[in-house]
Amino acid sequence: MKPALCALLIATTPAFAQTRALRAGAAAVDITPTQFPMNMPGGFSANLAQRAHDPFHARALVLDDGQTTLAMVVVDQLGAGPDVLNEAKALAAGKTGMKPENMLISSTHTHSGPSLNTRSEPAAAYYKQFVEGVAESISQAHAALQSAAVGAAAHPLPDEVFNRRWFLKPGKMPINPFGRLDTVKMNPGTSPDVIDRPAGPTDPDITILSVEDTKRRQIALFANYSLHYVGGAPAGEMSADYFGEFARLMPSRLRGNGKMVAMMSNGTSGDINNIPFGVTRPPREPFEQIRIVAQKAADTAWLAHRKIERHEAGARLGMRQRAITLKYRRPSARDVAEAQAVLAVKDKEAIEKLPPLAQNYARNVVGAAERTEETITVIIQAIRVGDFAVCGIPFETFVEIGLDLKKRSPFPQTMVIGLANGRHGYLPTPAQHQLGGYETWLGTNVVQEDERDPDQQPTGDAGGAEDGGDAQMRHSRWCR
Repeated sequence: MKPALCALLIATTPAFAQTRALRAGAAAVDITPTQFPMNMPGGFSANLAQRAHDPFHARALVLDDGQTTLAMVVVDQLGAGPDVLNEAKALAAGKTGMKPENMLISSTHTHSGPSLNTRSEPAAAYYKQFVEGVAESISQAHAALQSAAVGAAAHPLPDEVFNRRWFLKPGKMPINPFGRLDTVKMNPGTSPDVIDRPAGPTDPDITILSVEDTKRRQIALFANYSLHYVGGAPAGEMSADYFGEFARLMPSRLRGNGKMVAMMSNGTSGDINNIPFGVTRPPREPFEQIRIVAQKAADTAWLAHRKIERHEAGARLGMRQRAITLKYRRPSARDVAEAQAVLAVKDKEAIEKLPPLAQNYARNVVGAAERTEETITVIIQAIRVGDFAVCGIPFETFVEIGLDLKKRSPFPQTMVIGLANGRHGYLPTPAQHQLGGYETWLGTNVVQEDERDPDQQPTGDAGGAEDGGDAQMRHSRWCR
């Protein structure tokens, strides 16, 4: 995955570009559910919502330099799949004339959001509302195109991101759903008698793309933070989490044009959350922690904005998309036999003696063994906005991957967006795979860690740049 993204970034590196007049437009379309009850996905059991506490939106930024037109969209959703997003892209393309492959649509990963599963009447109605709302946000942003200038920067907010995978003290590791011991545990609690040290880093930066009009009024601010979600909504209530609250607060931090659109995308947060392990946080009322994090994030984005020395009116655009074929993970014969034995347990007392989630993951193992498809094709994207780059990855991506992409990017500032154009489970690094833990379990992670077709070609508009980097992608696994 990383070699292909590095190659796409290299392919969009600006060479000797002439100055072009940049235009930009932004829009936010309300996609709050109206029919209830509706399940809130993200857990292992039903979680029915009766109302929405705060609004849900599809927020779109469209950029056009006269040669390339692209859209960057953030939707308040746990993780929309490629099928529904492709429907929205096709609808938006029909309205605007834009290329679907020049659209990046990412989900925030709120765990208190609506379902896109069409098995219930409210969810089926919401599916239609979602597709039409996302397409309409792109259409409205496209219709609002005006002369603009862009700038990018980053500023750290380290005190709200924590790696959730931990090494435990000897004898403290519980049995996993497969009846085995992992080396690390997700969300191990805060007791100093149990936890030892985190198994990985965090990315403290909030990265922003700022868009202004010719009078230096804010048109949009597109932000990114590698924080999974915050949570803290009471039972039965939907919330767009800190992503939605950030979008509400941010215009008050900047001189907007009256219609400023702010949006917060999810970064590489597959192993990052908002729990300060080793510290006991005071109790919070419902939604309080969401407000705390959103306020800090808005303040940090404002500090990042102050670092921008000038906005560039002639920023060159480029966008590349590549379809990557990955192999599905397959369980061993032993894995399947053990899973079938777990599923054969019917006695209630015997089930209660199984490891937590044992039957859930046994069903995942059997399902993986019965899957008829050998491979899955996923979409990755790279965008250039002047000397700023954006990577889009359709997984809950581990933070080390994002940090490495930022380090290896040929651009001075790079944003890495997770859950972009789909949701295909977790994407750990090979080293983290070896440690085990929730994010690596079969069913939570569905693709082979080291399988990729190296001969696939990119699509999209690179803005006239050289199509370089393929040889590097083929011959260097980690884009050295």
